[in-house]
Amino acid sequence: MKLEIKNVSKKYNRNKYGLKDFSITIEKGILGLLGPNGAGKSTLLKMIATISKPTDGTIILNRNNILKDANYIRKQLGFLPQDFGVYPNLNAFEFLEYIAALKGIGGPNLKTKIQQLLEGLNLLDAANKPIGSYSGGMKQRVGIAQTLLNDPKIVIFDEPTVGLDPEERVRFRNLISDLAQDCIVILSSHIVSDIDTIADQVAVMKNGGLLSQGNQEQLIKLVDQKVFETIINKEELKNFKDNHIVVSTARKVQGLSIRYISENPITGSTSKKANLEDAYLYLTKIN
Repeated sequence: MKLEIKNVSKKYNRNKYGLKDFSITIEKGILGLLGPNGAGKSTLLKMIATISKPTDGTIILNRNNILKDANYIRKQLGFLPQDFGVYPNLNAFEFLEYIAALKGIGGPNLKTKIQQLLEGLNLLDAANKPIGSYSGGMKQRVGIAQTLLNDPKIVIFDEPTVGLDPEERVRFRNLISDLAQDCIVILSSHIVSDIDTIADQVAVMKNGGLLSQGNQEQLIKLVDQKVFETIINKEELKNFKDNHIVVSTARKVQGLSIRYISENPITGSTSKKANLEDAYLYLTKIN
């Protein structure tokens, strides 16, 4: 299973690109797609899902050009868009049966499949209630369930943890980890903690381009020996941010505790072990 995005661009007008000359190869496992809002993540995912067409470039799945044969990928695809909607008067069983019919999924095992998905997403107790009565997190879990109805070989999640509480996020990550044994999973987020515990590969995007791609260790190595911590007065914070990449701040009795990235740390700073969030901020701030 190999998905190749080759020199893909999406041009909206003479001066505005959603993506520009974007290339990446994705193989079986979990790809974490990181980038700030407006980086082009959703644009890329919609083109892989054949909802939108690129202005230039090609998208190849197992040597098949999906721009010429969209059905080839659609039969194998599960997609949860960022703006997923539901029918509020249907309950979860009815809604998933409806989505299954739209996808051409049927047979004697469908009800069992739906029940397994609802159980795995902790929705079984509420499955007979109208979806309109669900919380935002519960609706999002219904969206995740419909993505997996057809046992897809390519699964795309665009900001899937929006509205999920910490326990639901853990359940979702466990579900994805199980999925990735047999298929390609693309998980897009601007929240590093959604990615760092499960992604086999990480791609960082900004302004419609790919800044870096690799496993987590490779990306973290970019900021090795560049992450520090120090204490400053709160009055110094603005000037400090002008000269360093600030990862986080915490109030202490002595002042502000600052975790930051720098080639030239200030005197008295303590070196810290780098993580994926450090690497992500470093890449998006210097480019």
